[in-house]
Amino acid sequence: MHNHLKNTYLRHLKDFTLIGLGIVSACFGLKSFLMPSEFIDGGVTGISLLISTLTGFKLSYLILLINIPFVILGYSQIGKAFAIKTALAIVVLAVFLIILPFQPVTHDKLLIAFFGGLFLGGGIGLAMRGGCVIDGTEVLALYISKNSMLTVGNIILILNIIIFGVAAIFLDIETAMYAILTYLSASKTIDFVVNGLEQYIGVTIISEKKEDIKLFLINDMKRGVTIYKGEGGYGEKKEIDILYTVVTKLEMGKLQNEIRQLDPDAFIVQQQISDLKGGVVKRHALH
Repeated sequence: MHNHLKNTYLRHLKDFTLIGLGIVSACFGLKSFLMPSEFIDGGVTGISLLISTLTGFKLSYLILLINIPFVILGYSQIGKAFAIKTALAIVVLAVFLIILPFQPVTHDKLLIAFFGGLFLGGGIGLAMRGGCVIDGTEVLALYISKNSMLTVGNIILILNIIIFGVAAIFLDIETAMYAILTYLSASKTIDFVVNGLEQYIGVTIISEKKEDIKLFLINDMKRGVTIYKGEGGYGEKKEIDILYTVVTKLEMGKLQNEIRQLDPDAFIVQQQISDLKGGVVKRHALH
């Protein structure tokens, strides 16, 4: 019981530390880069920046007001803990935008677009690692995707195209183009922070040399292997063993080369895995 409470405490401490760092990073990206030059980003933050630029309304208030529906939506779609964390994080971000004395770092538009997106995306990613969001776009996209044929990625893309289109009309084309650069920088940073450098690849292998490939994976690459029993459906029907393993993206080239040497006719299917728990992949260093 004591260990359980300790683990719970440490987990909450880690989450709030990540969220706190994320808020500071996002605040720095906004106050030191995007806001002084009236640049915008995608998502709810981009909408807030756009309205602030057009009306002069304070960004901190807009972030609070515009995110309220998404916090409510997050409560119904994801859960109470997520909604509470998200609400607190957004309130703290709004307060920090008022009180933290961050100053503009550069006036170079390209640097503003890149580093503004970098710090804002890093902040959003850290908050997501801590179990909440400081930009409600993903919550809206998740809700719409459940009630339509569109994926979350497609919905976010459509929303951002609308935002950049409005920016091009009411601001100017150049600002909209820089906004796209900011968005690309932010989205890539979010991917890196959330998924990490070691992106994992699930690999399905069908080969006549299955035993040799299995031994290579276990002995040389120190990776676990799961064997499925299957039946060929093309031509002659026969039982086959299907190997499944998970490796890091950096190891994929080595595995492919070895499989091609052992069996040039091997059938290989790869799929990207965003996160991994348990198993032996994280317990062994890369070779």
